[in-house]
Amino acid sequence: MSGAGDVGPLTVPQKRRRWLQQFVRGVLATLALSVLPARSQGMISGHLLSLDEMLAPLLNGRVALPQGVKLVLPVLADNGYLVPVSVQVESPMTPEAHVTHIYLLSQRNPATQMAVFHLGPGSGRAEVSSRIRLAGSQMVVALARSSDGSFRYQSVDVIVTESACVDGT
Repeated sequence: MSGAGDVGPLTVPQKRRRWLQQFVRGVLATLALSVLPARSQGMISGHLLSLDEMLAPLLNGRVALPQGVKLVLPVLADNGYLVPVSVQVESPMTPEAHVTHIYLLSQRNPATQMAVFHLGPGSGRAEVSSRIRLAGSQMVVALARSSDGSFRYQSVDVIVTESACVDGT
């Protein structure tokens, strides 16, 4: 005998409906899991930051001049995992006038501020070199802050064939 809770065998339309509901739930769960990490890091798929958006958090209303900084990067990077970069800033590096910070900023990486170098008059030269990771083709900016509070920068566009960072795209 069958109990009151038994419905009996499912018909073909009911089976299709149940399968479709489970399929849609699976798709929605997959989408939610793939989008949430990008949203939590403030990334929007395909959105590249403008120069002003990159500089504004560091400038606090001041103006940066596009002079006195030499940013050297390859124009084409085959691999975004290790991209060599060097920055040279024109400065006498005396106690009265010297570069205090050099920032490397990314237009597309999950973290805009890739590196910060702290310098002083004892550094001798305002020059740094390193290797950075890039999440695809983008503009990279070197921003130098001087002891008098002024800012100078240079930007370079880099084409990356193999991305190193997950960027939500």
